[in-house]
Amino acid sequence: MPSMLAAPWWVAQLATGAKSFRDNPLIGSQRLNALGLHAARAHLAHRLAWARRARLTTGLLAADREAFDRDGFVIVRDFLPKALFASLRDTVLGQRFDTREMRQGNTITRRIAIGPDFLRTVPAARILLRDQRFRALCRYVGSFRSEPLHYVQTILTDSGVPDPDPQTNLHADTFHPTLKAWFFLNDVEEADGPFSYVPGSHRLTPARLAWEQARSLTAGRSEDFLSARGSLRVRNEELAGLGLPQPQRFPVPANTLVVADTCGFHARVAATRPSRRLELWSFSRRNPFLPWAGADLLSIPGIAERRIDAMWRIRDRFQSWAGQPWKPSGNKLVLDD
Repeated sequence: MPSMLAAPWWVAQLATGAKSFRDNPLIGSQRLNALGLHAARAHLAHRLAWARRARLTTGLLAADREAFDRDGFVIVRDFLPKALFASLRDTVLGQRFDTREMRQGNTITRRIAIGPDFLRTVPAARILLRDQRFRALCRYVGSFRSEPLHYVQTILTDSGVPDPDPQTNLHADTFHPTLKAWFFLNDVEEADGPFSYVPGSHRLTPARLAWEQARSLTAGRSEDFLSARGSLRVRNEELAGLGLPQPQRFPVPANTLVVADTCGFHARVAATRPSRRLELWSFSRRNPFLPWAGADLLSIPGIAERRIDAMWRIRDRFQSWAGQPWKPSGNKLVLDD
C-alpha cells in the first residue's frame, strides 16, 4: 500500500531534477533504464539547457562564452578592483556570523548565508553580486535567468585524519546542467586542495550519453552512496574512453572567480596539509525540463536574499522527513577552528 500511494509522486519526479536512483524506484529501475529512461532524461535536459543559453547572452563577453562552451568553466583572475576586493575580504574576515557546518570525511564545510543582514554588514558583497559580468556568467552557465543562492563558504581540511573526503572523488553533481561559482577570498595552493575539472565534460557527447546509460543500470545498487543518490562517480582511467582529458587543477590567487557547470566531472583535490579555503560560493539548480529561462518567482528581490534562511528553518522543522545536514555551529569568525 505505501508503494502504491507513493507511485504518483515517483512519476511526477520524472519531470523534475530528481536524480536519486536509490530513493525513486522508477529513476533507479534497471528495466526502465535499459529502455533508455535515464538517457532520455539527460538528453532532453541538455537540449533544453543549450536552447535556454542561446537566449541568455545579453551582457556576456564573447571570450567568456567561447571558454565556457569549449571547457565547461570560466576562470577570471583579478576579478574585482584591488581596493574593492580588499574591503570585501577584510570585512568578511573581521566579522562574526551565524554559521552552519557539515562534515564529510576529514573535511568540514562551513557556510554563512548571504542574506539581508550580511549584505548590510558587508556592502562590498552586494557590489560583487550585482556585477554585470558575474551575473551574465551565472545566467549563461546555469541556463536560467535566476538569482543563485549565495554563501560565504569555508572548507576546513585536516589532512592528518585518515577518513577521506568523498568530494575528492571525480564526479558529476547530477545528470543535467547546473551552476556553481567560487570567488576566492584567499590564495589556494596545490597543497590546500584546489578545485579540479575535466575540460569539455559538460557536453553530452554520444560517449558520455552511453556512459550515463550504462551507469544507470547499476547505480541504484551501488555501494557508493553518492552515486546511488545520482551524483555519479567516474574513475580517471575512464576519461580517455569518453574522449576526455585528465582533470585540470585550479590553484589560484585570491580575487579569482571560477564559474562552472557541475554536470561536468569535477572534484576537490585532496589537501596534503591542514588548510582553510575561503570563498563566496554560489549555486543554482532549477527544474531542467522548463523550456523558459525566466519567470522564477524566488528570484524576486526581497525574496531571493531570504531563501537560504527560510530553507534552513524549514529543514530544521521537518528534518526527520526532509533531512538537515547543515547543523548550526555558532557565531564565529569565518576562519575559526
